[in-house]
Amino acid sequence: MTTLLIVFVFMNLDLLLKTGHCTETRDQVLSITPTTQEEVDILKNVSTHYETALWQPVSIHYITEETQVHLFVPANSSETVINLLQKHGITHEVLLANANELIEMQTRNDSTDPRSSATFYERYHTLEDIYDWINRTTHDNPNTVKVILVGSSYEKRPLYALKLSFNDRPGKKAMWIDCGIHAREWISPAFCLWFVQYSLAFYKNNQDITNILDNMDVYVLPVMNPDGYKYTWTTNRMWRKNRTPSKSPNCIGADLNRNFDANWCTEGASHDPCTEIYCGAFPESEPESEAVANFLRRHKNSIQLYLSIHSYSQMLLFPYSCSHDEAENHSDLLEMVQQAAQNIRRYYRNVYKYGAGARTIYLAPGGSDDWAYNLGIKYSFTFELQDRGRYGFLLPPSHITGACNEALLAVKTIAKKVIEKTQTPARFLQTS
Repeated sequence: MTTLLIVFVFMNLDLLLKTGHCTETRDQVLSITPTTQEEVDILKNVSTHYETALWQPVSIHYITEETQVHLFVPANSSETVINLLQKHGITHEVLLANANELIEMQTRNDSTDPRSSATFYERYHTLEDIYDWINRTTHDNPNTVKVILVGSSYEKRPLYALKLSFNDRPGKKAMWIDCGIHAREWISPAFCLWFVQYSLAFYKNNQDITNILDNMDVYVLPVMNPDGYKYTWTTNRMWRKNRTPSKSPNCIGADLNRNFDANWCTEGASHDPCTEIYCGAFPESEPESEAVANFLRRHKNSIQLYLSIHSYSQMLLFPYSCSHDEAENHSDLLEMVQQAAQNIRRYYRNVYKYGAGARTIYLAPGGSDDWAYNLGIKYSFTFELQDRGRYGFLLPPSHITGACNEALLAVKTIAKKVIEKTQTPARFLQTS
């Protein structure tokens, strides 16, 4: 009898997997839209007391009625969470039925040699491979690429920025791009690598990038949060913060994008180290944010454009996120992101929302873009790359090209506008 039962189970295992009756044993991403305050409270409780990761919104404080919630539910709590939702009559949609497969796909076929495959920039890479890529890129382009040690992380990993400079024109201005401030947003470092490769390959072959690089140096920080990024590859793919210990022994890390001195730790951030939006002990308490802030302070007279790359939700944002105040040059910033969004829609048929951060998403104090703006970098932006929630933080490698091309188009659109408004383009300069 026992033998027959085992045979029956194995014969029907494939059917069980195909029909989804075994999905409670897999990591899943659920989409839930609470319709009452009671459902809001239940969702907040689930997100706090069960092993889950809130993807959207980033904190339970933002969960409200009729707000779509994306919740990552690991296999070990999947059955409990789904039963709880069903018990209270809360409907949900399964966005990703088996997130493990996507994670495996992202980490498969990684290579330490950028020249070993033409598809290097269409894959995600470990921190070690990114460091290796930095070394190779500077070695192969000694006249145009310089590596700068901006600082180091809590766990003493280097914060390397690349400086792209194609001429020595006196008084030349610059732009800054940082990626990977939030560890789980892998498409962000992928874009920084993509941007550098594109700049080196298409300088003098593409009019837009040539115009930009003739008029601006570019600083690119591929991974601003190396400890957290490393942790997403080795331990917890859903990790967001850095890895600094806190006063609560069981709660690690601060949100680097809540740690800058821009209305620090007001509404939209938290003093609780156990939350995803923990602002740190004080402004620039984290070595990563302090290092970037110090670098920008030293170069504030030359850096005219600040860009911070995030995911997901497809948005082009500008200050302020830390308050509902309107930036002094709001109309200029709005014009730039509007044009960038229109170009993306025209060329790639994809829709990006745009506007001031607090009005477009929600209040988020302590952000790097607001701080940079207040420092005097009056063209300051945050990009939220693909997608809008279908894959979220687990954007498949096959989508890297599309996401990076869209972001690249936005960078080029905005950078050209900044040059128009602040400089005389190099091609129009007259030699005396």
